[in-house]
Amino acid sequence: MNNPVVIAIDGASASGKSTNAKNVARALGFIHVDTGAMYRTLAWYCLKKGVDVRDAKAVEALCGQWNATLDCVDNSVRLLVDGYYPAREIRTVQVSEATPLVAAMPKVREWMKETQRQCLQFGSLVMEGRDIGTHVFPGARFKFYLDASLSERAKRRAAEGSREDIAARDERDTRRTAAPLQIAPDAIVINNSQLTTEQTSALILERVRKEPAPV
Repeated sequence: MNNPVVIAIDGASASGKSTNAKNVARALGFIHVDTGAMYRTLAWYCLKKGVDVRDAKAVEALCGQWNATLDCVDNSVRLLVDGYYPAREIRTVQVSEATPLVAAMPKVREWMKETQRQCLQFGSLVMEGRDIGTHVFPGARFKFYLDASLSERAKRRAAEGSREDIAARDERDTRRTAAPLQIAPDAIVINNSQLTTEQTSALILERVRKEPAPV
């Protein structure tokens, strides 16, 4: 594909980014990129190496020298460390708690931005995150911002067995100095408080198919 397409799906915690991004990528035959998993991988590596995730200099130094490479398996991009993908390890409570701290660091976000842009080597992308349409691919043809009420998102997290403080995470994400969580001016906002995952994915696909990007 000479002109890969990027579909950016941003949103707050528990807004349905991951499930909908996977659904849309599968329906279109695009590559799915979970940028949150990349930050989790760095957080996991910091913990593994005994690096204090509150020490920006130490984390940024590690990020600048770790052996991290991109891989694409089953139309999904993964960030490998020394050739290994810690699929289960990055979903632990410890990593979940460390990830927002690591993700707020400016040099980490710059490293991630450059790495995430390299995902285009695999083809057209459905990329989910918190700064895709505003920071990673501000020129993306398709930008969506998923949202839901705080109570609904908290309910979703609880159903997953997570203890994440949604309100606190929202506060951190929107107030951080490096690539804060914002709605891109040209993004289509979908509030899915009362929508099923299937309905949300259908709205995204309808918009994309209505205005196909050049391929």
